[in-house]
Amino acid sequence: MTDAAEFKYVGTRPVRPDGVDKVTGRAAFGADFTLPGMLHGLVLRSPHAHARIKSVDLSGALEIEGVFAAVSGADFPEVEDTGEMGGEGGGSIKDLSDNCMARGKALYHGHAVAAVAANSLAKARAALAAIKVDYEVLAPVMDLDAAMAEDAPLINEELMTQGLAEPATKPSNIASRMVMGRGDVAKGFEGADIVLEETYYTPTVHQGYIEPHACLATVNEGGQATIWCCTQGPFEVRSYSAAVCGMSIGSIRVIPSEIGGGFGGKTTVYLEPVAIMLSQKAGRPVKMIMSREEVFRATGPASAARSTIKIGAMRDGTITAMSARMHYEAGAYPGGPVPMGCMSVFAAYNVPNLAMEGFDVLVNKPKVAAYRAPGAPQAMFASESMIDELAKALDIDPIDLRLKNAANEGDSAPYGPTWDAIGLKACLEAAKAHPNYRLALNEGQGRGLAVGFWFNIGFQSSAEVHVNEDGTVTVIEGNPDIGGSRASMAIMAAEELGIPYENIRVQIADTENAGYTMVTGGSRTTFATGMAVVEAARDVIGQAKARVAKLWQVDAEMVEWSDGHAVPKPGMNVDQKPMSFAEIAAKTAPSGPLLGKASLNARGAGPGFSVNVCDVEVDRRTGKVDVLRFTAIQDAGRAIHPSYVEGQLQGGAVQGIGWALNEEYVYDADGVQQNAGFLDYRVPVASDMPMIDTVIIEVPNDAHPYGVRGVGETPIVAPLAATANAVANATDVRIRDLPMSPPNVLAALDAD
Repeated sequence: MTDAAEFKYVGTRPVRPDGVDKVTGRAAFGADFTLPGMLHGLVLRSPHAHARIKSVDLSGALEIEGVFAAVSGADFPEVEDTGEMGGEGGGSIKDLSDNCMARGKALYHGHAVAAVAANSLAKARAALAAIKVDYEVLAPVMDLDAAMAEDAPLINEELMTQGLAEPATKPSNIASRMVMGRGDVAKGFEGADIVLEETYYTPTVHQGYIEPHACLATVNEGGQATIWCCTQGPFEVRSYSAAVCGMSIGSIRVIPSEIGGGFGGKTTVYLEPVAIMLSQKAGRPVKMIMSREEVFRATGPASAARSTIKIGAMRDGTITAMSARMHYEAGAYPGGPVPMGCMSVFAAYNVPNLAMEGFDVLVNKPKVAAYRAPGAPQAMFASESMIDELAKALDIDPIDLRLKNAANEGDSAPYGPTWDAIGLKACLEAAKAHPNYRLALNEGQGRGLAVGFWFNIGFQSSAEVHVNEDGTVTVIEGNPDIGGSRASMAIMAAEELGIPYENIRVQIADTENAGYTMVTGGSRTTFATGMAVVEAARDVIGQAKARVAKLWQVDAEMVEWSDGHAVPKPGMNVDQKPMSFAEIAAKTAPSGPLLGKASLNARGAGPGFSVNVCDVEVDRRTGKVDVLRFTAIQDAGRAIHPSYVEGQLQGGAVQGIGWALNEEYVYDADGVQQNAGFLDYRVPVASDMPMIDTVIIEVPNDAHPYGVRGVGETPIVAPLAATANAVANATDVRIRDLPMSPPNVLAALDAD
């Protein structure tokens, strides 16, 4: 690994290549595409949270002039249960298909039951009104307690709990159980001077991306489908849509648009298979755009979760044992983020005795999707709140308690591997030294601190580096750019090739023009696809050196690459001038274009640790909590573009603060969401937030050429507990059930 001081481009802050198009409105997002003869598609959604679908009559819709197609579950092929899907979301392809269009039952309010395509939106709406659905309304189960009750209505009458010590003998709403751990927890608690146990709750929340789901699909006479859509994973859209529609993967091309946010929520499909089926029937292109209400009611939010944490420690702060029993809502289908919760809950601590038990529980809500470190914010809200309660009980500074027990290089992660170099202690020390941690607080104000963690992933990525005739370079890769990844790829390519950043253009290609690349998610893009870009750049350099060696009539090892030029190896007894890419391309044109390629399965994604410090002021008259200061500190391995790393830290902080203070799905007794819009679902806006201070810690990840460890997900993990700990410090009242909205804070203060 090269020392940071030797970098020319890595660590700089150039303007992002797509920035001008996005701020001027020139960039094309999911709803911006049109085709001649295009129809408008709309979805009929269940008005019930739980109902048996006895029949769907589409005839009335098809009789309306201008309506070209209508579909229901009966029009989709039956999909076999092919086991777990890949990616961040979890669940099976069979369930994914049923979620796109209900069959047999509607399992949540907003579940797709039918869809139409017409030559105007007005006619499409009229067609939806003409569809007749005969429902047998069933009792819904809307929370963990109701779902796990002995006499609970069954969402899936055939679901048998997986992972029990003894095989399940009857169906239930508990889809699975997972256990992890090490040591002897009972012995660890027995030897402790103090043992605390509490239960914490986080509600259902949505990612809140600005751009609703949108797609345009067309199927030609040969059965070839093309989809334009806003997605984090065009290759996943291709494979999922093929499975749901009964098509081959090779018969679908997916062209990703620019994307107005996703945060994990756009790693799956909802509209795309429906648009394909409508286009097949209509023989014309079909465009579908969700309303904001549909986004809330019918796409995947983050799991609500309830976690019981038990912790034992000695009087000096040494933690002897920790246990967690966690229940996650999966929504209407199995596949909540239970494994990630178990992996994350105690990852920050080197404790000999650990036990983690997690349950995936079905409720009549939309199937959950990934939301930025899925499962970790819920788990670490509970564990980091408990660590804070322990610090208060022992009268130990919260940072000192964490430093005493912090995981370090050479320790074992709770889920198995041995930690390589990690930056947790460096983050804690930076928090302790930060001016914000030493500022005096006034009456009614409080300070909270918490640690965050995400393990990060690598997996498959591809990239190509094309040298143009004038020596400029085009990088082609398949990850939609959400947080500035084009700039990061260009920076790493510039560093490798030794040419100016401005001479490199990064192109996000579609599924027929880029090699397979996994989703933009899991904090993997700069790590894994960046690694592919580096390897492709090295490939093209190797080819350039080989061509120059032939021109100079020397062995290839006698040519080196320096500052964007092929140069003679020092000591080489030949009078040759350095050659640039442009000169090499021109003089070796008969050999063909200069083109470097890489395809890899990236290993060694370095885990990310963070520390957040939050200062709040609580108005005891109204219950309103104002965030006064917020400091986000995180180990980035090495910041390729520091501005975008800072942006990730700030964005994650805002989302975590929103989760802590106001955000939640509110349902009535019938399972109908009461706040399906940004007017009533309260996300933080700029006027709610102070300037969020950031500190980037750099403990390089040796598995990456430039030391990268992903930074996209860890930032949302710590803010929930940091904010809750600050409120507890301000009020001397511990609120263990989120959100800490004014009514909930007032109720807690009144009950004290």
